[in-house]
Amino acid sequence: MSSTVKVMSSGGLKAVIGALAGAFERASGHKLAIVFAPPTAVKERIAGGEAVDVAVLSAALIDDLIGRGKLAAASRVALARSGLGIAIRAGATRPDIGTVEAFRRTLLAARSIVCGDPAGGGASGIHFRKVIERLGIASEVMAKAIVNSGSYNAEIVARGDAELAVQQISEIVPVKGAELLGPLPGDLQLITVFAAAIGTGAGEPKAAQELIAYLASPDAQRVIAANGMEPG
Repeated sequence: MSSTVKVMSSGGLKAVIGALAGAFERASGHKLAIVFAPPTAVKERIAGGEAVDVAVLSAALIDDLIGRGKLAAASRVALARSGLGIAIRAGATRPDIGTVEAFRRTLLAARSIVCGDPAGGGASGIHFRKVIERLGIASEVMAKAIVNSGSYNAEIVARGDAELAVQQISEIVPVKGAELLGPLPGDLQLITVFAAAIGTGAGEPKAAQELIAYLASPDAQRVIAANGMEPG
């Protein structure tokens, strides 16, 4: 029997879910109604009582919502691990970010840097502020930063409106016109685990379970790996 599965997700797995949605719909007969929004917005909507069949967020936010009784603990499945990276415009000069000191010099030399808004709850925006504070260059970097929310930071670089972008690698790889310069070096890196879980008030819990199983399947793992992440 065909069902419509309501999915709410942050941007970390947007490209993956987008690539897999059609195949899941054809194989299962179910339809997906997908909402992508900043992590904090997704969390607040679900915490506020909005019904959802499947939530896809960082494991920390999934666990928070499980603790609030909004998602079912037994349904939680880890899907992918993603690091943070730096994007440049395709074909641009590739500055050195291979070491912590080289990364620091490159941030100082860049004309402009686009980063996520920490208020949106994204791991990249929150962590990048900590990184530049640790490196002692927060004021210099933020003076030329473009604080972005609601779209991929790499898209701004691809348009030529910023020199560098900081974001989840999974949100850099799919962007046409941008290239992954590399991951954050050494212990500046942050690995985020993305997970999925079923809403405790899900209208279609069986179909939701099918979707999560598909997102953890070998076919999905290949798409996850192609988007710069480690499955599981």
